[in-house]
Amino acid sequence: MQYLLLVYTDAEMLKELPAEEYDRLMHGCLSHADELQAEGTLLLAQQLQKPSEARSVRVRAGKSSVTDGPFAETKEMLAGFNLIEADSIEEATRIAHEFPWIRYGCIEVRPVHDMNAERRRVGMVA
Repeated sequence: MQYLLLVYTDAEMLKELPAEEYDRLMHGCLSHADELQAEGTLLLAQQLQKPSEARSVRVRAGKSSVTDGPFAETKEMLAGFNLIEADSIEEATRIAHEFPWIRYGCIEVRPVHDMNAERRRVGMVA
């Protein structure tokens, strides 16, 4: 089963981190990601730009709106994600604990819905 590990970081905590320490943590994180990818566990990983670079797109009551930045102000920002393959949510949670950013925010472990099953359910060929 696939799980999306959503990496949230606290910008204030990261600001206090010395640049050398951040680089050391990022190097370790990328090395670990390479290992997970080589063993077939990590399918995709990506770091996101800052929320200030984002746009939020909505349609309400037939009207479209586009706003700069995220919808809600939060202490933690979505910083990146890892798409993994794991046998259970417990295994996915264990893998989330291996990433250093868990100490500077949190990692949400979310099961990925089986879209082929959804296609079959609504009468589309999978």
